[in-house]
Amino acid sequence: MSLDEVMFTIYGQDFTLGQLVIIPTVLIVGYLAIHWLARVITNRLVALDMQPDIIHLVRRIFYIVGLVVLAITALDLLNVPLTAFAFVSGAIAIGVGFGAQNIINNFISGWILMWERPIRIGDYLEVGESTGTVESIDTRSTRIRRPDGVHMLIPNSTLLENTVVNWTLIDYLTRTVVRVGVAYGSPVKRVADLIMQATVEQEAVLKEPVPNVVFEDFGDSALIFDVYFWVNATAERNLRVIRSDIRFRIVELFEAGEIEIAFPQQDVHLDGNITLLNPK
Repeated sequence: MSLDEVMFTIYGQDFTLGQLVIIPTVLIVGYLAIHWLARVITNRLVALDMQPDIIHLVRRIFYIVGLVVLAITALDLLNVPLTAFAFVSGAIAIGVGFGAQNIINNFISGWILMWERPIRIGDYLEVGESTGTVESIDTRSTRIRRPDGVHMLIPNSTLLENTVVNWTLIDYLTRTVVRVGVAYGSPVKRVADLIMQATVEQEAVLKEPVPNVVFEDFGDSALIFDVYFWVNATAERNLRVIRSDIRFRIVELFEAGEIEIAFPQQDVHLDGNITLLNPK
C-alpha cells in the first residue's frame, strides 16, 4: 500500500495514507516541542529573577502562538485552505457572541489583567468581604487563597468591574491599629507610654513612620487608647500575629504597672428609701 494512496474524500478533499500518518506525528511532536520550549523559557525567566506574573503572561502568549502555528502547519500538510473555514468560523463567531458573552468578557478581562498588571501573582487582595493571596491569573478566572486555606475562583471581569483593594500593589507597607481601654482614674500619660513601649518592642513594627498613640475617646466604661503603627505585611494573618503580640505585651506591662484594663460595667443609682421585706 502506497503512502500516496487516497484513503477517503471529504467535500472534494482527498486524504492520503501518508497524511493520516504524518499529521498525528506532527501534532504530537509539535505539542511536545511547544511544551518543552515553554518550560525552557520559563526557567530562563526565573533565572533572570522576573516577576511571576510576567513569566505567566509570556508563557501563555508563547503557548497560544505555538498552537496557532502548529494548527496552520497541520492544515497546510492536509492541503486544506484556510478560506474553507471562513463560513464555519463566521457561524461560530455569531453563536459565541450570543451564547458565551460572559466567557468572552472574562477571557478579555484575563488578558487585560495580565497585560496591565493591576493585580499580580502574590498580591494580597480584598474583594468584597473576602481577602486572600493571588495564586494564578487564568484566562477565565483568578485563583485566590484565603488566609484560612480556602481557594476562591473569582471571574476576571469581577476584578475589573468592581472595587478591589490591593494591599501590595506598590509595596508591602501597611498601617494597622490596636485599641485598648483602661479604667477611669488611670494615669493617662503612663498608659500612653506603656502602650508605646509595647509597640516599639516588636521587631515587625517599623521605626519609620513612627508609631503614634492617640487618646481616642471617653468611653462609657473605659478611657479608649489607639496605637497606630506601620508594618511590612503580606497577608492578614501576619497583621493578626503582630497585633496579638502587642496585646500580649500590653497586658504584661499593665499588670506590672498596676493599670486596670477596663471591662463593661454599669452603676445603678436608687433614689428614695429602700424597704426590705422579710419573707414569711
